[in-house]
Amino acid sequence: MSKPVLLTVDDDPGVSRAVARDLRRRYAESYRIVRAESGRQALEALSELRLRGDDTAVLLADHRMPEMNGVEFLERAMDLFPYARRVLLTAYADTDAAIRAINVVDLDHYLLKPWNPPEEKFYPVIDAQLDAWRRTDRSRPAELRVVGHRWSARCYEVRDFLARHQAPYTWLMDTDPEGAELIAAAGSPELPLVVTAGGETLCAPSDAELASVIGLPSTPSTGFYDLIVVGGGPSGLGAAVYGASEGLKTVVVERRALGGQAGQSSRIENYLGFPDGVTGQQLADRARRQADRFGAELLQAGEVVGLEARGTARVARLADGTEIAAHAVILASGVSYRRLNAEGVDDFVGRGVYYGAALTEAPSCAEEEVAVVGGANSAGQAAVHLAKYAKTVHIIVRADGLEKSMSHYLIEQIEQTPNIEVHTGKTVCAAEGADRLERLTFAWPGGKKTIDAHWLFVFIGAEPGTDWLDGFVERDARGYVVTGPDLVAGGRRPAGWPLARQPYHLETSVPGVFAAGDVRSESMKRVASAVGDGAMAVALVHRYLEQA
Repeated sequence: MSKPVLLTVDDDPGVSRAVARDLRRRYAESYRIVRAESGRQALEALSELRLRGDDTAVLLADHRMPEMNGVEFLERAMDLFPYARRVLLTAYADTDAAIRAINVVDLDHYLLKPWNPPEEKFYPVIDAQLDAWRRTDRSRPAELRVVGHRWSARCYEVRDFLARHQAPYTWLMDTDPEGAELIAAAGSPELPLVVTAGGETLCAPSDAELASVIGLPSTPSTGFYDLIVVGGGPSGLGAAVYGASEGLKTVVVERRALGGQAGQSSRIENYLGFPDGVTGQQLADRARRQADRFGAELLQAGEVVGLEARGTARVARLADGTEIAAHAVILASGVSYRRLNAEGVDDFVGRGVYYGAALTEAPSCAEEEVAVVGGANSAGQAAVHLAKYAKTVHIIVRADGLEKSMSHYLIEQIEQTPNIEVHTGKTVCAAEGADRLERLTFAWPGGKKTIDAHWLFVFIGAEPGTDWLDGFVERDARGYVVTGPDLVAGGRRPAGWPLARQPYHLETSVPGVFAAGDVRSESMKRVASAVGDGAMAVALVHRYLEQA
């Protein structure tokens, strides 16, 4: 097979030759370097490569080119080589354009001119992109076909489950000819209907059945581990990486999809080490691969429904009746969005009302009125993403402004997005419609207003969902797990604690059980702090095991 291609395009012949020269010096042995001096010429070269069956690893494009600038070229090149890594070469004055391109073409990196010395400023960037490209599975997997009703809540949940697990599928309406044919062939089953590439049919499948079909691991390999991590969000994945890398036999049990709420984010821009921003899905996938590389076991679509202490062991009971035990447990189950208490809203969940980002629905919002309820970062990120599709995005906030709850960089993005309208001091009070959401009414002390809106995305705070821990570990009045110093406030000591020591900072009222991330009382509710909690919890697990 021919070598994969590194393509560079720059309308300045001198710069074009310099980029190609530096690429050849380091990568010519394993890659073929192709140089073009216009976007049109580069697209012609890519078309020819595609026809010959050659692969392209990296596209490096200058931003300021006549007729077709670098962003426009990369956007069109995505259709030919969707897996190629995209790098924009830009001057310092054009960094704002490069940052905007992150959302337009899912830019992987932007590189400032000049890049000398290449050993410091150029090669590390290209090395990282090539490493990411090599790790990407570029084979086209067999697609599932999902048949259902457009405004069915369960049909939405199935599509969202598959999308969050990056499982390719084709969505067919029950009224489409192909969809109707599949329904008839399956004997008019309950929808949604999922048809595998091999012709197997699943009628209204559970999450566990879907997980089995797409090959997600859901069965533990053994009954005993050093560490059980409950939850696969940033804190759980952080604990998995640090635990497994330090030699602990670690298993993560996640009931939905790895990444948690953060995994649904369209763009995280304030996470350390990602100056260009990173999508929640990208961050979760990188963390998953990192945990897997260190040997952590990741069980998905599995749910822990109970914990108990049996001597020195901590035993987790899964929803299917399976039990796994470990020396220590880290609770990292995160939170879920609080339900919106407004007339009619519950009737349209999955049929126009969505809790969280619901990224699978964004393209369907084209030229529609969309409402986002909430004033924190998750709401702002969703609004900016939805604004790329919707006619208008209405942000509805109970407070008198966004400054107290949203990061400054997001407020600036919202102010600069012309089709986002912020409604402060208002609440949603009613939702109406027939088969789907059709109208929303929001209110304020001075009156009410109804708008035609088919889409409502809710981000109004969080609930920990820890009822399953009732009677096992101590929780605060809101259900968050109490840890460390808060347990001994007022001189009170948790029952069963050895007199020789106090609870560690992230340790719960049960020795050997720790809490990390959003589920912990008084946590910061930020991705970075959640990852830090996961790492700190592992350090405390080591200390606990040494003294046990």
